[in-house]
Amino acid sequence: MTATGLSGRSVFLVEDEVMIRMMVADMLEELGYKVAAEAGDITEAMRLAQSTEFDLAILDVNVNGKVISPVADVIKAKGCPFIFATGYGSSGLPEQYRDRPALQKPFQLDALGKTIEAALRGG
Repeated sequence: MTATGLSGRSVFLVEDEVMIRMMVADMLEELGYKVAAEAGDITEAMRLAQSTEFDLAILDVNVNGKVISPVADVIKAKGCPFIFATGYGSSGLPEQYRDRPALQKPFQLDALGKTIEAALRGG
């Protein structure tokens, strides 16, 4: 399964659980995306969000007990689309970003692909 016309795009992935991060990275590659950078904590995520070029970000909402909002702010300022991944449902999203797409963990390959496509197409 590949995202028609969108494969080859790069994704910045922030997830504090190593096994989940590895699984999502594998899913992204299976969908035809390239992982531009990965972070497992807010400090590293902030640094990479500012210094890495990517087409889309997938952000865990709660990273080691810290809300992802500062990283989302940097990515929004860059004009890059992003998706939240959360185990808390949409009510767990930072209030100012509740209009952004969110994947409910655990998610399947098909849901990830459709959500990425919609985000990259601006929908």
